[in-house]
Amino acid sequence: MPPPPPPPVRTRRSMLTAAPATNVLVGINCLVFLAMVAHHVSAVSPTTGQLLDWGADHTGAVLIFGQWWRIVTAMFVHVGFLHLATNMWCLWNLGMLAEPLLGSVGMLTAYILTGAAGNLLSTFVNWWWNYGDWIKTHDLGVFPAGAGASGAVFGIAGVLIILLKSQRLPIPPQELHRLRKSVIYFAAINLVLGLSISFGTMVAHSGLSIDNMAHLGGFLCGLLFAAPLVPRIGSPRPAFARRMRIAQAMVVGLLVLFGFFLAQLPG
Repeated sequence: MPPPPPPPVRTRRSMLTAAPATNVLVGINCLVFLAMVAHHVSAVSPTTGQLLDWGADHTGAVLIFGQWWRIVTAMFVHVGFLHLATNMWCLWNLGMLAEPLLGSVGMLTAYILTGAAGNLLSTFVNWWWNYGDWIKTHDLGVFPAGAGASGAVFGIAGVLIILLKSQRLPIPPQELHRLRKSVIYFAAINLVLGLSISFGTMVAHSGLSIDNMAHLGGFLCGLLFAAPLVPRIGSPRPAFARRMRIAQAMVVGLLVLFGFFLAQLPG
């Protein structure tokens, strides 16, 4: 009897081809950052003005001046190299796990929709907390700028938490349980860490600002996006494609409705 074939070796080439959309997203984020630095934006601590010039989210710019494109562009802009590196490391690791389940188009869609959901929720909460100061001063500086891929990263984590529940996946149950538990720990620890840092910043009136609402909005949207996919995960491609279209249409519809609601807020 011939010996069994050796297990496949994961080469750099196979890692690149296994998740092309993830690599494209990481590449776009890195290219935007390099372009910012090439245009004399600080690689360590860019100013709010520099971030806004490159498309960061800003409640005043979105709701008062109608610059809705910032909801999308902000997820490709980062506040320094460390911010970029940590987000891209998380995105790449989660994407390598999520893209084989979602497909490349599904991965791109999940990134954009969950990132947009996070930025929309952040925009709304910032308006809620700071609108009174805006009325008094008419100074757009009362609204903070928001940037980064972390809302989408939390969205991908939310997607994985739902998809890894499926018993149809060709993964041993123990390994599936381990993977899902590690994603849950990642989301929980980072949500708690972000809230703790924000609380410390509020008490000290200085320090690092974490956009927890973008994280929460992205995470909840990821759970919602993945919900229609679970019953058909591992099923024939046409059935899964139909479920994917349902998930995309559902989330797009909800985000459009939420955006319409935001557009009616007094400016």
